[in-house]
Amino acid sequence: MLINVAKSQVLDRMRFENPWWVSGQIDPYYGEKPERMYFQQFKTLANEITVQRALVLMGPRRIGKTVMLHHWVQDLINQKVSPRKIVFITIENPIYNNIGLEQLFSNAREASGDADNLDGWYVIFDEIQYLKDWDIHLKSLVESYRNAKFVVSGSAAAALKYKSKESGAGRFSDFMLPPITFYEFINMQGLEHLVEPIKMPWGDNKIPFFDAPDIKQFNKLFIDYINFGGYPEAIFSEAVRNNPQRFIRNDVVDKVLLRDLPSLYGIADVQELNSLFTTIAYNSGQEFSLETLSQQSGSPKNSIKKYLEYLEAAFLIRIIKRIDQSGKRFKRDNFFKIYLTNPSLRSALFSPIEALDELMGAMAETAIFSQWMHRQNFTPYYARWNKGEVDMVGLNRKNLQPYWALEIKWSDKYAKEPFKLKSLLRFCKENNLTQALVTTISYQEVKVADGVEITFIPCSAYSYTVGLNTIMK
Repeated sequence: MLINVAKSQVLDRMRFENPWWVSGQIDPYYGEKPERMYFQQFKTLANEITVQRALVLMGPRRIGKTVMLHHWVQDLINQKVSPRKIVFITIENPIYNNIGLEQLFSNAREASGDADNLDGWYVIFDEIQYLKDWDIHLKSLVESYRNAKFVVSGSAAAALKYKSKESGAGRFSDFMLPPITFYEFINMQGLEHLVEPIKMPWGDNKIPFFDAPDIKQFNKLFIDYINFGGYPEAIFSEAVRNNPQRFIRNDVVDKVLLRDLPSLYGIADVQELNSLFTTIAYNSGQEFSLETLSQQSGSPKNSIKKYLEYLEAAFLIRIIKRIDQSGKRFKRDNFFKIYLTNPSLRSALFSPIEALDELMGAMAETAIFSQWMHRQNFTPYYARWNKGEVDMVGLNRKNLQPYWALEIKWSDKYAKEPFKLKSLLRFCKENNLTQALVTTISYQEVKVADGVEITFIPCSAYSYTVGLNTIMK
């Protein structure tokens, strides 16, 4: 049923959403939130007005997109942009149902008291995916209002990515905001003093890494990160940390599975999708095939394949492809690994884990993969063959040959007995790799086994280093 909302109500709502029109400041609720480390990169793109492009901010739910947009508003005000020229509209609000972007922009100009001047506007549409054909509306706005900057955000990435690249060709730029990295988790709490930079030997060079002198304390923080650290709000809210199931499951998982994906893609059997995701979340980091997933969930393979595409596009999972012991990719991807993009999702669905839990190894692996997953121009692989496996392999983009290998262990025993790393040593030999990395719980040292120089480093220190490098890159 269509509900006709009075224009006066729309204007009043816009005035409520844009308090800086009167106060010159964003709401303290947003102003007091910590700044994501990606803010400066985002701001550079958002402030670009010489190129006629809208900016599409993408990312999972509850990882700080709306907060970052408000931080940008305050930064614009600090740079002497007129507060009345900055518009924030939450498309998700029912009051804006069936109103096109151009009409919303017109209403916003009227609400702010500057309806006739079309130059110098900064316009934000939050949760844009809830507007049908948003890409067509946005492209039209960009082409019609050459002296305005349009920024949109959304969580349902499948629609956003597809439409921003297809319909918005030449008119949209994308910016991906990932979940919190372990590096951000530490620095947001002002705990960067717990690590110190070191130089790790790597061939003829020494590469920068980080060491945690008090590794027990740092490992405790790493486990906290796995349990709830992927979400900014959970880091600073004791209530959320004490009950991640209620916060993350209800506000992140359920909304995506029960509302976003079904509404966008017409999924009729929501329970089927939920069952599949629950299976994946419980077994994050395990190898799957369409056949095994079909058997476990009771869904046909064609449905499973579509669901996997939707879950990956919604930033809930990442599918990792397999290579063999010679580093060759398979022509048919019959087997693959699936990781949660954020290890905190598993704790929200089931229960938090502790250092000695049997599943700690799989979740440490998930956490490490999550540090890598959001790097542009990098695709991780894993190697598996008869009686052998290597957890992560980097392939050279030019010749598709392995150039580094990583074995992820939540154990110190291999640092004491490196010759037991038979699969890793075999892979290195077959691919002419003279070095490899292996994670541990607490050991940090370099050893040589069967002609391969193995650098052992704690999971927590490795995750911190990769997370930092991801942001720097």
